Amino acid sequence: MIQFQNDYLTVFQSALYQTTCTVVNTKDFVLVVDPNWLPHEIEEIEQHVARIQGEKQLYLLFTHGDFDHIIGYHAFPGAKVIGSKGLQEHTNKVGKVEMIHQFYNDYYIHCPYSIAFPEVDIVIKEDGQQLVLGETTITFYLSPGHTQDGLFTIIEPLGVWIAGDYLSDFELPFVYDSAKAYLDTLRKTERILDRHAVSVLVPGHGQTSTSQVEIKRRIQLSQDYLERLIAAVIKEDPAALTALEKEMPFPSKFTNHCHGENIAIIRREYTKRT
Repeated sequence: MIQFQNDYLTVFQSALYQTTCTVVNTKDFVLVVDPNWLPHEIEEIEQHVARIQGEKQLYLLFTHGDFDHIIGYHAFPGAKVIGSKGLQEHTNKVGKVEMIHQFYNDYYIHCPYSIAFPEVDIVIKEDGQQLVLGETTITFYLSPGHTQDGLFTIIEPLGVWIAGDYLSDFELPFVYDSAKAYLDTLRKTERILDRHAVSVLVPGHGQTSTSQVEIKRRIQLSQDYLERLIAAVIKEDPAALTALEKEMPFPSKFTNHCHGENIAIIRREYTKRT
């Protein structure tokens, strides 16, 4: 379904995990970000793109290589793929593809297109790297922490910030890569707000925001939660750890697992314990 739309931006939201797919439409190109999840949801995105593309070049951007974000890769043949160097050199491409196959098999779903890990045409290697397309400048920032291959994208002059799996309105930090890197990335978000006139934030899960106050609240929410979690792990405070786990919305085996992963990574990075 369409969650947010204006003259140049359409944000689709899956029924699963409130995962978003962003479509940016300019006079020079169309950009699709993280097409997902279910076949009929991806088909809706395909139909939208077909209506607006015309003769314009289609670009496909992946914010990171988690299987839910790359699942619709081959639904857009002919697109030029943008991704980080970490995505290009991902160490578990086979595993991510296997997870997609397993998802379809678990739910008896016939996938209407082939499944593969994205092959990157335009590789983003450093903060501040830019891609100029006609009147549009796209600036990229590496965003490790959640995963090692994360990427922030700023589209100007539209003022769009595509954040990947950061700055959700409800989802607290899931640290699959590094807690230290996650905190550094959150500090980077503050510099991004200083450098760019952001008017729309699109997270990978949750609601789009057009409020600077709300964007700053989300940054602070993530920083506060992660700092309290790090302190609880260092102090070996089981009561605090349990309380922090209960702050996770939509409590489930999945969020319990993510909380446990957060603790394990923090313990390894900050205490050298396992």
